[in-house]
Amino acid sequence: MDDYRFELALPRDAAAIASLSRRLIEAGLPPSWPAERVLCHIKRTDSVVLTARFHGQLAGFAIMQFGDDRAHLNLLAVDGAHQRRGLGRRLMSWLHESALVAGTFLLGLELRATNSAAQRFYESLGYRPGGVMPGYYQGVEDALRMTCDLHVGRGTTTA
Repeated sequence: MDDYRFELALPRDAAAIASLSRRLIEAGLPPSWPAERVLCHIKRTDSVVLTARFHGQLAGFAIMQFGDDRAHLNLLAVDGAHQRRGLGRRLMSWLHESALVAGTFLLGLELRATNSAAQRFYESLGYRPGGVMPGYYQGVEDALRMTCDLHVGRGTTTA
């Protein structure tokens, strides 16, 4: 894991992040995270766009938006060649620590209701399933809403 560098995204990263999102998150759906939207989040002061790089190449990323008392994970993806190495867990740990520093303890996200592997991953980080949102993904697919309360001490993880 020492070969990975975690750093905030730069504007030049927007196209690569959008491409990884299309391949891994938005597969089978019309893209809703083009480079321009990613770039907006890179520039926003209420968002964190975190990248994980392996020898300079994008291996994964996460986008979290912070509100007054809650944060929302918009996207998280790890390239297939880098999966099953704890990289997603490290990205989430970094975001959880950022939320704690910001005084934000309630986190939320949505994922495809059929993605049981992702649901297990988030549950292992302390997220709990909430309701199903019919047609959330452009009327094509349902979403499962999940939440995590960092007050309970299960939201932070080690690599």
